[in-house]
Amino acid sequence: MIQKPKGTYDLYGENSKKWLYIKSLIKNICETYNYNYIKTPTFERSELFHRGVGDSTDIIRKETYDFKDRSNRDMSLRPEGTAGVVRSYIENKMYNEQIIKQYYIGSNFRYERPQSGRFREHTQFGIEVFGSDSPIIDAEVISIPVLLFKMLGLKGIKVKINTLGDEESSSDYKKALIEHFKPKINELCEDCINRLDINPLRILDCKVDSGNQLLKKAPRTIDYLNPDSENYFKRVLDYLDLLEIEYEVDPKLVRGLDYYTHTIFEIQADIEGLGSQNTLCGGGRYNNLVETLDGPETPGIGFGMGLERLLLALDKENIDLLKNNNIDAFVIGIGNTKEETFKITNMLRVNGFKTDMDYFGKNISSSFKQADKYNSKYIIIVGEEELKSDKVIVKENNKDAQELIKIEELINYLDEKIEN
Repeated sequence: MIQKPKGTYDLYGENSKKWLYIKSLIKNICETYNYNYIKTPTFERSELFHRGVGDSTDIIRKETYDFKDRSNRDMSLRPEGTAGVVRSYIENKMYNEQIIKQYYIGSNFRYERPQSGRFREHTQFGIEVFGSDSPIIDAEVISIPVLLFKMLGLKGIKVKINTLGDEESSSDYKKALIEHFKPKINELCEDCINRLDINPLRILDCKVDSGNQLLKKAPRTIDYLNPDSENYFKRVLDYLDLLEIEYEVDPKLVRGLDYYTHTIFEIQADIEGLGSQNTLCGGGRYNNLVETLDGPETPGIGFGMGLERLLLALDKENIDLLKNNNIDAFVIGIGNTKEETFKITNMLRVNGFKTDMDYFGKNISSSFKQADKYNSKYIIIVGEEELKSDKVIVKENNKDAQELIKIEELINYLDEKIEN
């Protein structure tokens, strides 16, 4: 029997309904914030991700799905969302507009060890904003996932935030890290030894050496900020205060991508049983990335979050996304009424009622059980005798009372009942 590849999953049944509900909520929130949807290719030239994400990252060094196409070009399945959106921004000359605010929902692929909430193919929701270096945008971007989590009912949400500062500040900080780690670098893993000269920031993000005292005693980013960077970060925090968003400044926070400048953040959930998967969202500012990929100098900021991990968090919190998972009407045909039953079902559907019907012609008891399974608000019984006077029986599910309603009046009847 052919089975799905390791690290992937099938989405069906109630989980697919939860998935679509979250995607619909994301769409509504992004439209409220005036963000436009963007879709980029699932695979791109490998060079895009090597230059955009960074050769020193674990994503590029260990996790990308790389292949040669039939013209012998190096291609990679998309490992993250930002690089492709930046490429699109440059290629389609969107920089002629003052500010571009976009969101995406799509599959990413990373060859990593599968575990709860982490898959080799995962779906990422992300935001990217180009053309503004205002700290207001930083606060706005952070507020979007905070609002999403709040609307979903998640509690114990914590924004962790830090800054890498501008190029000057970041350069000074990297020099301090090298001075700190170099005398005892052989105490760290082989990857960290290699990271020292390539990008010492990656050492702080190491999962193998995370408990090592050398990492715990490493210099802090905020101690190497120049006045401009320090002022920028303060203004971001001021705007978060204005939005009444709770946050914790974490001077040791770094992100696992090379392109970040200034603000970086993670949003975590204090949820029992979530363990190491408690980071639900992460992002930051990348003022040099567009230029790195041969575009004009353009400030940018964004975030990404995995929908699989978000669903896991909701399950751990026992949040029922399907509490309103019902249909408006279930249509049951009695006797030789199959064609009329189908016709009435279609009439209800085209008028906006969520409707299903009994396709099997089972006994009335089995049909009622099917209506219960769908949590149907109303049951409509199409009987031979009632049809002679162009009527159907309408019954509110799980109640004894029922009414005879003319078919031509059925839409208005249900409109009034379900609206109330």
